[in-house]
Amino acid sequence: MMLSAEITLYPLQDDYLPVIVAFLERLQETATVKFQTFPTCTVLTGEYEQVLKTLGDMMRWSHDTHGKGVFVAKFLPGYEAI
Repeated sequence: MMLSAEITLYPLQDDYLPVIVAFLERLQETATVKFQTFPTCTVLTGEYEQVLKTLGDMMRWSHDTHGKGVFVAKFLPGYEAI
C-alpha cells in the first residue's frame, strides 16, 4: 500500500536552521522513497513500510546527531501525494 507522510522538524535549540538543512541533506543522501520539500514541511511518498522505516531512521539520526527536536507528521495511507 502507498503512503504519503508530511513531516515538519522543530529543533529545540536557538540555531535551528542548520539542523533542518542537515536533516534535508541526510534525507537526500539516504532516502529510498520519493520526497519533496516545501517551505514548512517535507512530504515523503512510497510503499508504506519503506516510508515508515525512512522516517524512523531519520528521526533517530536527527536525535543522535543534533539532540532533541519535535517532529510533527500527518499520514495519508493509500494516497500518493507526489
